[in-house]
Amino acid sequence: MKFKQILLVDDSEIDNFINKTVLTKANVAERILSETSPETALKYLRKCCNDPSSFPEIIFLDIKMPELDGFEFLEAFGLFPEHIKEKCCVYILSSSIDPKDEERAKQFPCVKNHIIKPLVIEQLDSILK
Repeated sequence: MKFKQILLVDDSEIDNFINKTVLTKANVAERILSETSPETALKYLRKCCNDPSSFPEIIFLDIKMPELDGFEFLEAFGLFPEHIKEKCCVYILSSSIDPKDEERAKQFPCVKNHIIKPLVIEQLDSILK
């Protein structure tokens, strides 16, 4: 299965580069975007609301980020219209192994899973099916 668009949201440019490389090699999306600022990512997503076909089908989201953490991003994302949110799956992609983070992420209906960084091709099979 190939997606139109995947969005990576992580304050680490290195992690974004690695994850984008893995996704590119797996050939799972026509377009892979990355943002190092959750606020910029939210602005981008708000623009996409005007054209739902441009909204990413998958978002890989880090938890621990300055300015706005992953949970604050999810709270803002939760305010998006339902018809937009239902087209998108969010996967937490974090170095956090704290069970509290995983439990907190499960409280957001859009979050499908919590994955420990770095993303590897073997994980994509179970994620993208």
